[in-house]
Amino acid sequence: VQEEIVRILDKFGELEAELEAELEARKSQYEFWRGIILSGKLFDNFDIIQIGDIGKICMCKRVMKHETNENAGIPFYKIKSFGGIADTYISEELYNQYKQKYSYPKEGDILISASGTIGKTVIFDGKPSYFQDSNIVWVDNNETKVLNKYLYYAYSIIEWKVEGGTIKRLYNDNLKQAKIIVPSIENQKKVINILDMFDKLVNDISVGLPAEIEARRKQYEYYRNKLLSFEEVSCE
Repeated sequence: VQEEIVRILDKFGELEAELEAELEARKSQYEFWRGIILSGKLFDNFDIIQIGDIGKICMCKRVMKHETNENAGIPFYKIKSFGGIADTYISEELYNQYKQKYSYPKEGDILISASGTIGKTVIFDGKPSYFQDSNIVWVDNNETKVLNKYLYYAYSIIEWKVEGGTIKRLYNDNLKQAKIIVPSIENQKKVINILDMFDKLVNDISVGLPAEIEARRKQYEYYRNKLLSFEEVSCE
């Protein structure tokens, strides 16, 4: 009986390992083609543009520590929580005041980390939230030239020039001087469609391989618990 349990659970482990290996291969394939597509090699005409030429570098108004709390209010993202779940908040009154008087991202703008994990990007969803000044910035780009989602993908292949000692920073001047390949708006849309498809296959946990791996893990845990507790297993 022990041998049969080991055989069944090993088989589940092998299936998951095969799927994970395939996912890694897909990720490598995605990164390869993303580099090819965003290098301009597939287009006859394109421009090479500095980031500073497509829009102004913006950041939120500085929020002081005494203006934050850890309990409730508008989520305030610092560099450590950027791209995750906020653990700090500011009052709605301060949020409305700063949002009205100072720079604030538009829905769809690409937020980028200028400290910590340099170049990490988040597409701003437009929900009430505030971001740590200078550590999280965005380009107020003109979408008649560069679409936000294209910019999101273009950022992913830039080798950012950073400065500083122990704590590295991406300063505004270095961000402005970084260059990207910019094809026509029509071709930008094609790039976005292709890379969205690849991205969904390798990263979206609701579809593709990530979803299948997650389903296999749950299936494995279910049968492991049943087999090792000797409960009756339903195969329906």
